[in-house]
Amino acid sequence: MPGSAETLTEARRLRDHFAAQGAQVVKADVLQPADTLLDLYGEDIRARAYLTSDPLRGEMVLRPDFTVPVVQMHMESHADPARYTYAGKVFRKQESDETRANEYVQVGYEVFDGQNPANADAEVFALIAAGLNGLPVRAATGDIGILMAAVRGLRTTDARKAALLRHIWRPARFKALLKRYGSGAARTELLAADDPFANAGPEIGLRSRAEVAARIEALRADAAAAPLAGEEAALIDAILGLRETAPNVLSALGDIAVDMPAIGAAVSRLEARLEALAARGVDVSSLDFEGSYGRTSLEYYDGFVFGFYAVDRLDFPPVATGGRYDALTARLGAGRAVPAVGGVIRPDLVLGLSC
Repeated sequence: MPGSAETLTEARRLRDHFAAQGAQVVKADVLQPADTLLDLYGEDIRARAYLTSDPLRGEMVLRPDFTVPVVQMHMESHADPARYTYAGKVFRKQESDETRANEYVQVGYEVFDGQNPANADAEVFALIAAGLNGLPVRAATGDIGILMAAVRGLRTTDARKAALLRHIWRPARFKALLKRYGSGAARTELLAADDPFANAGPEIGLRSRAEVAARIEALRADAAAAPLAGEEAALIDAILGLRETAPNVLSALGDIAVDMPAIGAAVSRLEARLEALAARGVDVSSLDFEGSYGRTSLEYYDGFVFGFYAVDRLDFPPVATGGRYDALTARLGAGRAVPAVGGVIRPDLVLGLSC
C-alpha cells in the first residue's frame, strides 16, 4: 500500500475537493469523551474502541470516526444550513483480522440542511462518487428509514416495536424476535409460576432481583399479547430481501406499501432521492439497492445509506461509506433535530486502486 506521505497528499486533495463545494474545513480532537461517544455507536465499534483515562477529563476514547464530534460542534454553533469537511486518522481495533489497519485516514463531507433532504442525500453521494471518479468501484445503496417505518407500522405492542427497532442493526437477533412474536411462543413454565424466585438460588451476575422481576413482568405482558400477523412478518421479510436496481426496488416497494401503508412516506422519500440523484448525473437505472444494506454499520444511520466497493479487490474494506443520521442530531442537540447526511472516503484505499 502507498506510504503515509502519499496518503496525506491524497487526503488533502479530497478535502480540497469538498471544500471547493463550500464546505468549512474543521478539525476534531483525537481524544473524545468516552461516555458521550460510545453510546452512539453500534456494538461493533464499541468493541473495537481504544479506551484510555485522562486525569482531568475521565475516560476517553481515540476517535473511531469524525461524524459524532462534528455533529456536536455543529449543534453548538446553531448554523443552518452548514457544510463541513475534515481529514485525519481514526482508530479501531482489528482483533478478528490482523491484516486490516487499526488506524487509518478518513476524509469526510457532512451536510446539515433541512430545506431539501433528498437533494442533500444526492449531493453527498454525487460528491463522494466524483472523488472516486475513474476508479474500479461499484456503489451499493439502501434505506434504513424504510425498515424503521415498517416496524413502527406493525399492529403489535409498543414494547415489541421498540425491541425490533433496537435490534435492527443485529440481523440475527431481529430475525429471532420477529419469529418469536409471530409464533406466540413464551417461556411458559417460568411465567406461569406465582413466584418465579421460589426455588431460586443466591443472586449472581450484574442484574438485581428487582431488575429480573421487572423483566419477568415484561415477558408476561408480551406473552399475553396477540401473535404478530404472519402477513406483516412476510412483508418485513420482503423488504429485507429486496436486492435489485433502485428503480425496480422502488416499484416493488410501491406494491408492498399497498399492504403496509406505514412505509408510504419513506418510499416517497426514496423516489425523490432517485430523482435528485438523476438530476446530478447519477445513472440510477443501474444503481444497486439492497433492503438490508447498512444493518451492520454504525447505528446512528436512520435513512439513506451507501457504500463504494472495489470491484476487483474483494479483500478491501469499503472505499467510501455514508448515510443520513437525523436522529443523531436530536440526541446531541437536546431534542433539537437538524436533518443531516454525510460520507467518508479512505484515501489509502483510493491510492491502492490507483496503482
